[in-house]
Amino acid sequence: MTLALRYVVPLLLAGAVLVCAIFGFLHWGLWITVPLLIVALWDFFQPRHTLRRNYPLIARVRWLSEDLRPYVRAYFVEGDLEGRPYSHDERALIYARAKNELDTHPMGTELDVYSDEYRWLGHSIAPTAHIPESWRLRIGGPGCKHPYSSALLNISAMSFGSLSGRAIEALNKGARIGNFAHDTGEGSISPYHRTYGGDLIWELGSAYFGCRDDNGRFDPVRFAEQAQSDQVKMIEIKLSQGAKPGHGGMLPGAKVTPEIAATRGVPVGRDVISPAAHPEFSTPIELLEFVARLRELSQGKPVGMKLCVGQPHEILAVTKAMLKTGIKPDFIVVDGAEGGTGAAPLELTNSVGMPLREGLIWIRNALVGASLKQDIRIGASGKVYSGAGMAELLGYGADWCNAARAFMFALGCVQSMQCHTDRCPTGVATQVPWRQRGLVVEDKAERVANFQRHTLNALREIVVAMGLENPWQIAPMDMRERVNSARADPVDRVYAFVEEGALIADPESTPLARQWAVASAETFRRVA
Repeated sequence: MTLALRYVVPLLLAGAVLVCAIFGFLHWGLWITVPLLIVALWDFFQPRHTLRRNYPLIARVRWLSEDLRPYVRAYFVEGDLEGRPYSHDERALIYARAKNELDTHPMGTELDVYSDEYRWLGHSIAPTAHIPESWRLRIGGPGCKHPYSSALLNISAMSFGSLSGRAIEALNKGARIGNFAHDTGEGSISPYHRTYGGDLIWELGSAYFGCRDDNGRFDPVRFAEQAQSDQVKMIEIKLSQGAKPGHGGMLPGAKVTPEIAATRGVPVGRDVISPAAHPEFSTPIELLEFVARLRELSQGKPVGMKLCVGQPHEILAVTKAMLKTGIKPDFIVVDGAEGGTGAAPLELTNSVGMPLREGLIWIRNALVGASLKQDIRIGASGKVYSGAGMAELLGYGADWCNAARAFMFALGCVQSMQCHTDRCPTGVATQVPWRQRGLVVEDKAERVANFQRHTLNALREIVVAMGLENPWQIAPMDMRERVNSARADPVDRVYAFVEEGALIADPESTPLARQWAVASAETFRRVA
């Protein structure tokens, strides 16, 4: 029976071609049957694909089904709350806000309020009457000459090359319209970032794109030329990211176009390697000395770092280095293992890195416990898309939030999961000109600004409902999380929150004692 199935398609097509050729009025059928017969014969004799060789033409349905699977699943199979990484309801909220459409929900929550998928913020009997329409955050410690007045929701790191030029332009124009910041990603500052003049956070990865010498090492002269631009508001050293923590990267030479080469400062057409570790430092003290060097070269702009928490003792090692040297970053952005826009090996995506909530609490505890928090702002980046999510993160210890995928949705992304293939159907994550054509910068920029504005307004409504004057007053005790279906505890009973100065006064009394004991300012390794 198997052999018969193998031959049936070519034989049927050959018969159809013969019939069409004999009967003159069916000649039009040759335009259909001949190409199909050629494909079937090619499949039958080719040596590379077993299924196509055994089941000519029919086996190609499998590849078609694979291509259509994300769309069929998203539009016909998944429930409103089931999609990953973003559910239908989450995407619908972003789309509605980006388009200035109605974003309310009828008939109550679809969440099971007695399961662990439901967490809540405590509202007040006496909501706040008068609070500002929006808030700004001053980022810049004692060593910073040019602090930045930041919005509470900014665009997270996404590089030109990963995103299309049109997507970068739309994001930056949206940031300019809404008066918020746009992180360049480690791919450096492209001409598309410059077109509309929106505020930039320049991210430096381990390859130092945009400020590297011919050997891939940091070039202080090139850095200063870029960093002193009025458009660049802050400098961010990328230590790791949630999508692929502890992993470098390689941009194949075929993708290194003249445009990307000029932006990154690399040769055209040659593979570009991003090492896993920064060559400019290898100890906590050296990291902070690099922070101070960048601050000086940028003439006093805020300099910070971004990381996904991995080894907790390393965070405490940097904390000890701050205490020892007196050098402090102006900010730390905490990325979560929830991942982001960057494609990564599946093992790293699924198995490496601390989720945002735990990582954020760890950074908060390190800074508060060492009495450093008053000079260092904390940003949170990891699946941020709503005012409620922002409120929770600020309650855990963040000062502001960054979002990447949410802003991609605002640009029109449909979560087709094609970001790494250069076949993005909406022109967001592709360098193919005709695919980018559908992304109209002027229209999408307005949507980017709309989404950010409406999300901050939702945060404001939550702050009002909680009876507070600003979102930094949200405390862990104001939030509750389910332990089981019969019990929910305040968040400060679920997670440990260290008291001010506890790591200095009595580290043994804190949950960080074990990691504090093996942390050293001189090394990222554990010490005995």
